[in-house]
Amino acid sequence: MLNKKKLFLFDIDGTIAVDNTIYDGTFELIEHINSIGGKAVYITNNSTKSRQDYIEKFKKWNIETDESNFITASFAACKYLKENHMEDKIFVCGTKSFVKELRDYGLNVTEENEDDIKCVIVGFDNEFTYQKGALTCEILLTKDVTYLATNPDLCCPTAFGSIPDCGAICNLLECAVKKQPYYVGKPNREIVDICREMTGFSIDETIVVGDRLYTDIACGINAGVETAVVFTGEAKKEDLKDTEFKPTYEFENIREFLNAVKS
Repeated sequence: MLNKKKLFLFDIDGTIAVDNTIYDGTFELIEHINSIGGKAVYITNNSTKSRQDYIEKFKKWNIETDESNFITASFAACKYLKENHMEDKIFVCGTKSFVKELRDYGLNVTEENEDDIKCVIVGFDNEFTYQKGALTCEILLTKDVTYLATNPDLCCPTAFGSIPDCGAICNLLECAVKKQPYYVGKPNREIVDICREMTGFSIDETIVVGDRLYTDIACGINAGVETAVVFTGEAKKEDLKDTEFKPTYEFENIREFLNAVKS
């Protein structure tokens, strides 16, 4: 039940905000979560920004956060790579911010085609170029490497509609390399598990809130927690008829979700 929830795992783009605009009801929802001794954690698949970037973004909205409030796909990638490829040379197709976050985590990364590359990781890259894509294809086709990506999202919500996300970039590459990566972000349940381990809240006290069925809602389902979809991003009400990823709850927007939580 919603009134038992303490750990709220929110997607960002299309759920609580779009671009630099925060949705109505978000401030009051965060205040309510704090008032009941809960915690809001933002589990975004957007790997164009580091956790520190998000702290600065939320500060502009007058929302005080720290690194414990953000479990991003880029952070999940850092954790996965440290556990599985700490000694390997890793080629990165991603933003400068993503590359810096990987380096700051102590990983041996490159943006060039080097002989000893053992792993390739692709992120949501709003700095993507054809040349960068061609270099990624060359490495995937000519070297025996592990192929990873941050998230399978096909599009990212914006104020004017949407733009291609990491999944779309990987589909573009697949046309040439005939390979799909292993995705470390949502819907991988590990992000929810990290949040629960970090905070100590139980499965019954946890809920995932998002606007995308095949990543946000699927992530919650995979982790065994309740889920809520809002129709302010990618998912539409009619999508619920045919999806295999059925949310526990559905709401028009965050304001409606807040009212249900408080009641």
